[in-house]
Amino acid sequence: MNPRDQRRQRQMSELVDAVALEEFSQAHGSPQLAPVAIVVAAYRERENIEGVLAAMPTQICELPTSLLVVIDGDEDGSAAIIRAHGDFAVIAPVNRGQGAALALGYRVARQYGATYVVTADADGQTDGDDLAVVLRPVVEGSADFVNGSRRLGRTESHDAVRNLGVVLFGVLISMLMRTRVTDTANPIRAMRAELTAKLRLEEPQFQASELLISAIASGARFQERPVTMRARTAGTSKKGGNLSYGRNYARVVLRTWWRERGRTAAHATAST
Repeated sequence: MNPRDQRRQRQMSELVDAVALEEFSQAHGSPQLAPVAIVVAAYRERENIEGVLAAMPTQICELPTSLLVVIDGDEDGSAAIIRAHGDFAVIAPVNRGQGAALALGYRVARQYGATYVVTADADGQTDGDDLAVVLRPVVEGSADFVNGSRRLGRTESHDAVRNLGVVLFGVLISMLMRTRVTDTANPIRAMRAELTAKLRLEEPQFQASELLISAIASGARFQERPVTMRARTAGTSKKGGNLSYGRNYARVVLRTWWRERGRTAAHATAST
Protein backbone atom coordinates (compact mmCIF):
# COMPACT_ATOMS: atom_id res chain seq x y z
CA MET A 1 0.00 0.00 0.00
CA ASN A 2 1.43 3.39 -1.03
CA PRO A 3 1.67 6.30 1.45
CA ARG A 4 -1.35 8.04 -0.03
CA ASP A 5 -3.55 4.97 0.41
CA GLN A 6 -2.20 4.46 3.94
CA ARG A 7 -3.07 8.05 4.82
CA ARG A 8 -6.57 7.64 3.39
CA GLN A 9 -7.04 4.40 5.35
CA ARG A 10 -5.99 6.10 8.60
CA GLN A 11 -8.37 8.98 7.97
CA MET A 12 -11.25 6.59 7.31
CA SER A 13 -10.41 4.60 10.45
CA GLU A 14 -10.34 7.79 12.54
CA LEU A 15 -13.75 8.75 11.14
CA VAL A 16 -15.24 5.35 12.02
CA ASP A 17 -13.79 5.60 15.53
CA ALA A 18 -15.23 9.10 15.97
CA VAL A 19 -18.72 7.93 14.94
CA ALA A 20 -18.49 4.95 17.30
CA LEU A 21 -17.32 7.10 20.22
CA GLU A 22 -20.11 9.61 19.68
CA GLU A 23 -22.74 6.86 19.58
CA PHE A 24 -21.26 5.29 22.72
CA SER A 25 -21.47 8.63 24.53
CA GLN A 26 -25.09 9.10 23.51
CA ALA A 27 -26.04 5.57 24.57
CA HIS A 28 -24.04 5.25 27.79
CA GLY A 29 -23.26 8.83 28.82
CA SER A 30 -19.89 9.22 30.57
CA PRO A 31 -19.56 6.03 32.61
CA GLN A 32 -16.74 5.30 35.02
CA LEU A 33 -15.55 1.85 34.04
CA ALA A 34 -14.48 -0.65 36.66
CA PRO A 35 -10.72 -1.15 37.21
CA VAL A 36 -10.75 -4.15 34.86
CA ALA A 37 -12.20 -3.73 31.38
CA ILE A 38 -12.93 -7.00 29.57
CA VAL A 39 -12.66 -6.04 25.90
CA VAL A 40 -14.31 -8.30 23.32
CA ALA A 41 -14.50 -7.75 19.57
CA ALA A 42 -17.61 -9.22 17.92
CA TYR A 43 -18.78 -9.54 14.31
CA ARG A 44 -21.86 -11.58 13.42
CA GLU A 45 -21.76 -13.44 16.73
CA ARG A 46 -25.45 -13.24 17.63
CA GLU A 47 -25.59 -17.03 18.09
CA ASN A 48 -22.76 -16.93 20.62
CA ILE A 49 -22.98 -13.57 22.32
CA GLU A 50 -25.49 -14.35 25.08
CA GLY A 51 -23.43 -17.30 26.26
CA VAL A 52 -20.26 -15.21 26.15
CA LEU A 53 -21.86 -12.42 28.19
CA ALA A 54 -23.09 -14.87 30.81
CA ALA A 55 -19.65 -16.48 31.12
CA MET A 56 -17.71 -13.28 31.77
CA PRO A 57 -16.76 -12.77 35.44
CA THR A 58 -17.94 -9.73 37.40
CA GLN A 59 -14.69 -9.80 39.38
CA ILE A 60 -11.15 -10.74 38.38
CA CYS A 61 -8.29 -10.84 40.87
CA GLU A 62 -10.64 -9.37 43.48
CA LEU A 63 -11.27 -6.35 41.25
CA PRO A 64 -14.66 -5.46 39.69
CA THR A 65 -15.00 -5.69 35.91
CA SER A 66 -16.80 -3.87 33.12
CA LEU A 67 -17.61 -5.82 29.97
CA LEU A 68 -16.94 -3.76 26.85
CA VAL A 69 -17.99 -5.38 23.56
CA VAL A 70 -16.95 -3.69 20.32
CA ILE A 71 -19.40 -4.52 17.56
CA ASP A 72 -17.46 -4.47 14.30
CA GLY A 73 -20.43 -3.52 12.14
CA ASP A 74 -23.78 -4.30 13.80
CA GLU A 75 -25.38 -6.40 11.07
CA ASP A 76 -27.20 -8.89 13.31
CA GLY A 77 -28.51 -6.91 16.27
CA SER A 78 -25.82 -8.04 18.71
CA ALA A 79 -25.53 -4.57 20.25
CA ALA A 80 -29.13 -4.63 21.47
CA ILE A 81 -28.52 -7.98 23.19
CA ILE A 82 -25.39 -6.65 24.90
CA ARG A 83 -27.07 -3.49 26.16
CA ALA A 84 -30.16 -5.38 27.30
CA HIS A 85 -27.80 -7.54 29.36
CA GLY A 86 -26.51 -4.40 31.07
CA ASP A 87 -23.08 -4.35 29.44
CA PHE A 88 -21.33 -1.73 27.30
CA ALA A 89 -21.47 -1.90 23.50
CA VAL A 90 -19.27 0.17 21.21
CA ILE A 91 -20.71 0.07 17.71
CA ALA A 92 -18.43 0.64 14.73
CA PRO A 93 -20.69 1.63 11.81
CA VAL A 94 -18.78 -0.53 9.32
CA ASN A 95 -16.88 -3.80 9.55
CA ARG A 96 -13.11 -3.26 9.53
CA GLY A 97 -11.61 -6.25 11.29
CA GLN A 98 -10.81 -7.57 14.73
CA GLY A 99 -7.66 -5.48 15.09
CA ALA A 100 -9.44 -2.19 14.48
CA ALA A 101 -12.26 -3.24 16.82
CA LEU A 102 -9.91 -4.14 19.66
CA ALA A 103 -7.88 -0.95 19.23
CA LEU A 104 -11.14 1.00 19.55
CA GLY A 105 -12.00 -1.00 22.65
CA TYR A 106 -8.63 -0.20 24.23
CA ARG A 107 -9.25 3.47 23.52
CA VAL A 108 -12.65 3.42 25.22
CA ALA A 109 -11.22 1.51 28.19
CA ARG A 110 -8.54 4.18 28.69
CA GLN A 111 -10.88 7.09 28.11
CA TYR A 112 -13.43 5.90 30.67
CA GLY A 113 -11.05 5.06 33.47
CA ALA A 114 -10.12 1.37 33.34
CA THR A 115 -6.75 0.50 34.89
CA TYR A 116 -6.36 -2.94 33.31
CA VAL A 117 -7.51 -4.52 30.05
CA VAL A 118 -8.11 -8.20 29.45
CA THR A 119 -9.38 -9.58 26.16
CA ALA A 120 -11.58 -12.52 25.25
CA ASP A 121 -13.25 -13.87 22.11
CA ALA A 122 -16.92 -13.49 21.19
CA ASP A 123 -17.18 -16.99 19.77
CA GLY A 124 -17.22 -18.96 23.02
CA GLN A 125 -13.67 -20.31 22.61
CA THR A 126 -12.27 -18.59 25.71
CA ASP A 127 -12.85 -19.66 29.31
CA GLY A 128 -13.84 -16.81 31.62
CA ASP A 129 -11.85 -18.39 34.47
CA ASP A 130 -8.64 -17.97 32.44
CA LEU A 131 -8.91 -14.18 32.52
CA ALA A 132 -7.70 -14.15 36.12
CA VAL A 133 -4.78 -16.39 35.15
CA VAL A 134 -3.40 -13.83 32.69
CA LEU A 135 -4.30 -10.72 34.70
CA ARG A 136 -2.76 -11.82 38.01
CA PRO A 137 0.91 -11.11 37.08
CA VAL A 138 -0.04 -7.63 35.82
CA VAL A 139 -1.98 -6.77 38.98
CA GLU A 140 0.85 -8.08 41.16
CA GLY A 141 3.38 -6.00 39.22
CA SER A 142 5.57 -8.79 37.84
CA ALA A 143 4.54 -8.24 34.21
CA ASP A 144 3.23 -5.50 31.92
CA PHE A 145 1.80 -7.75 29.21
CA VAL A 146 0.66 -11.35 29.64
CA ASN A 147 -0.42 -13.67 26.85
CA GLY A 148 -2.46 -16.82 27.26
CA SER A 149 -0.98 -19.98 25.76
CA ARG A 150 -2.92 -23.03 24.62
CA ARG A 151 0.37 -24.89 24.28
CA LEU A 152 1.12 -24.39 27.97
CA GLY A 153 -2.53 -25.20 28.69
CA ARG A 154 -4.75 -27.14 26.29
CA THR A 155 -6.77 -26.82 23.12
CA GLU A 156 -9.93 -28.56 21.94
CA SER A 157 -9.07 -27.91 18.30
CA HIS A 158 -8.40 -30.95 16.14
CA ASP A 159 -7.25 -28.86 13.16
CA ALA A 160 -3.73 -30.23 12.67
CA VAL A 161 -2.72 -27.47 10.25
CA ARG A 162 -3.88 -24.67 12.55
CA ASN A 163 -2.21 -26.31 15.56
CA LEU A 164 1.03 -26.68 13.61
CA GLY A 165 0.81 -23.02 12.66
CA VAL A 166 0.63 -22.08 16.35
CA VAL A 167 3.92 -23.93 16.92
CA LEU A 168 5.68 -22.51 13.84
CA PHE A 169 4.70 -18.89 14.47
CA GLY A 170 5.75 -19.29 18.10
CA VAL A 171 9.21 -20.40 16.93
CA LEU A 172 9.42 -17.57 14.37
CA ILE A 173 8.49 -14.76 16.75
CA SER A 174 10.68 -16.23 19.50
CA MET A 175 13.65 -16.02 17.11
CA LEU A 176 12.81 -12.54 15.83
CA MET A 177 12.16 -11.03 19.26
CA ARG A 178 14.67 -13.12 21.25
CA THR A 179 11.88 -13.83 23.70
CA ARG A 180 10.26 -17.24 24.21
CA VAL A 181 6.69 -17.20 22.90
CA THR A 182 4.65 -20.38 22.57
CA ASP A 183 1.28 -19.03 21.36
CA THR A 184 1.31 -15.83 19.33
CA ALA A 185 -2.40 -15.67 18.43
CA ASN A 186 -4.17 -16.47 21.66
CA PRO A 187 -7.26 -14.29 22.20
CA ILE A 188 -6.73 -14.08 25.99
CA ARG A 189 -4.26 -11.41 27.06
CA ALA A 190 -3.90 -8.85 29.83
CA MET A 191 -2.10 -5.52 30.16
CA ARG A 192 -2.28 -2.18 31.87
CA ALA A 193 -4.66 0.05 29.93
CA GLU A 194 -2.01 2.76 29.60
CA LEU A 195 0.28 0.39 27.68
CA THR A 196 -2.13 0.27 24.75
CA ALA A 197 -1.64 4.02 24.19
CA LYS A 198 2.11 3.53 23.73
CA LEU A 199 1.88 0.88 21.02
CA ARG A 200 1.52 1.38 17.30
CA LEU A 201 -1.55 -0.64 16.37
CA GLU A 202 -2.42 -0.34 12.70
CA GLU A 203 -3.49 -3.80 11.56
CA PRO A 204 -7.26 -3.92 10.97
CA GLN A 205 -7.51 -7.70 11.03
CA PHE A 206 -4.53 -9.94 11.92
CA GLN A 207 -3.66 -7.94 14.99
CA ALA A 208 -2.48 -10.47 17.59
CA SER A 209 1.11 -10.61 16.38
CA GLU A 210 1.30 -6.83 15.92
CA LEU A 211 0.21 -6.26 19.53
CA LEU A 212 2.58 -8.94 20.83
CA ILE A 213 5.64 -7.81 18.87
CA SER A 214 4.98 -4.13 19.60
CA ALA A 215 4.60 -4.79 23.34
CA ILE A 216 7.86 -6.77 23.55
CA ALA A 217 9.68 -4.20 21.39
CA SER A 218 8.50 -1.40 23.68
CA GLY A 219 10.31 -3.01 26.62
CA ALA A 220 7.14 -4.27 28.31
CA ARG A 221 7.79 -7.16 30.70
CA PHE A 222 6.26 -10.17 28.99
CA GLN A 223 4.95 -13.45 30.37
CA GLU A 224 2.79 -16.34 29.20
CA ARG A 225 0.26 -18.30 31.23
CA PRO A 226 -1.56 -21.60 30.44
CA VAL A 227 -5.15 -21.26 29.23
CA THR A 228 -7.77 -23.40 27.51
CA MET A 229 -8.82 -22.87 23.89
CA ARG A 230 -12.33 -24.29 23.46
CA ALA A 231 -14.05 -25.39 20.29
CA ARG A 232 -16.31 -22.73 18.75
CA THR A 233 -19.86 -23.12 20.08
CA ALA A 234 -21.63 -21.88 16.92
CA GLY A 235 -20.99 -20.20 13.59
CA THR A 236 -17.76 -20.22 11.60
CA SER A 237 -14.44 -18.41 11.85
CA LYS A 238 -14.14 -15.07 10.02
CA LYS A 239 -10.38 -15.52 9.53
CA GLY A 240 -10.62 -17.53 6.31
CA GLY A 241 -8.96 -20.80 5.35
CA ASN A 242 -5.71 -22.00 6.85
CA LEU A 243 -3.60 -21.06 3.82
CA SER A 244 -4.85 -17.48 3.47
CA TYR A 245 -4.83 -16.98 7.23
CA GLY A 246 -1.25 -18.23 7.53
CA ARG A 247 -0.07 -16.07 4.64
CA ASN A 248 -1.68 -12.91 6.03
CA TYR A 249 -0.51 -13.64 9.55
CA ALA A 250 3.08 -14.14 8.37
CA ARG A 251 2.92 -10.86 6.46
CA VAL A 252 1.88 -8.99 9.61
CA VAL A 253 4.57 -10.72 11.71
CA LEU A 254 7.37 -9.75 9.35
CA ARG A 255 6.09 -6.24 8.67
CA THR A 256 5.66 -5.47 12.37
CA TRP A 257 9.06 -6.91 13.27
CA TRP A 258 10.72 -4.82 10.56
CA ARG A 259 8.90 -1.69 11.73
CA GLU A 260 9.73 -2.26 15.41
CA ARG A 261 13.30 -3.56 15.07
CA GLY A 262 14.83 -0.18 16.02
CA ARG A 263 12.92 -0.04 19.32
CA THR A 264 13.77 -3.67 20.03
CA ALA A 265 17.50 -3.02 19.60
CA ALA A 266 17.32 0.14 21.74
CA HIS A 267 15.65 -1.69 24.64
CA ALA A 268 18.05 -4.61 24.35
CA THR A 269 21.01 -2.20 24.58
CA ALA A 270 19.48 -0.33 27.53
CA SER A 271 18.96 -3.56 29.47
CA THR A 272 22.59 -4.71 29.14
